[in-house]
Amino acid sequence: MTTRREPTARQMRLAVELRRLREAAGLSARQAAALLGVSNVQISQIESGVTGVSEERLRRLASHYACTNGEFVDALVAMATERTRGWWEEYRGLLPTSFLDLAELDHHARFRDEVAVLYVPGLLQTATYARAVFSSRLPELTPGEVELRVRHRMARQEITIPYKVVIHESALRIRVSDRAASRTQLLRLAELSEADHITLRVIPFDLDGFSRAGSSMTYVGGAVPRLDTVVRDAPHGTVFIDFESQLSAFRALFHTVEAASLEPDRSRDFIHRLAKEL
Repeated sequence: MTTRREPTARQMRLAVELRRLREAAGLSARQAAALLGVSNVQISQIESGVTGVSEERLRRLASHYACTNGEFVDALVAMATERTRGWWEEYRGLLPTSFLDLAELDHHARFRDEVAVLYVPGLLQTATYARAVFSSRLPELTPGEVELRVRHRMARQEITIPYKVVIHESALRIRVSDRAASRTQLLRLAELSEADHITLRVIPFDLDGFSRAGSSMTYVGGAVPRLDTVVRDAPHGTVFIDFESQLSAFRALFHTVEAASLEPDRSRDFIHRLAKEL
């Protein structure tokens, strides 16, 4: 099996899930290796994402770990055996790995739920808006780096999975560029809100007693709920969260925010009113 220099986030998720299965079974890496008839170095490499695992070995491991969730095991097999070379690979070596990992996550997602507080979500941004966001980054990016990021972001917008997004009024009012660009972005949001796969809601400033939307987050549905992922921005980069207890908390958070927001039709009217003010 070929050794990987830099496993993707998806490959690492497979590795982590296999380690979790082993630990839940109460087995050490050495014991798992003995059951599989390999060295514990190989188990370590599989569980660190450095090497892959065949379908036959993965199913044997799942059996040894007493995992009876067939749908979950099938999803892990798909992760282990897929040979997808997506459009994002053309950016490898040109953009930070997190950009590629996000695109791959989108590609395999069943749905996407998002809360945005400071900026319009990347999947809904115009090129001008995205360019302004990337141009404000510190340390400053070169024009070429900015354009690569904008092109990548526009390509990510091709997904058509069910997408629920709740945007706080602050994100709608902050002008990352000039007045004309902000108005164009608002009109673009209103247009996208009518797409069949997009449900867009707004949280207005004058909503009483609401403090749950304190920060942005994205909840991405995996092949099975156990493989869902939460994506958050952090000072040191993008963070992928996959512990079940945290996933449960973020699922509840999104439903709370969604329930408190304006209905889609009222949200669209709200966006049109903001656009007319510009």
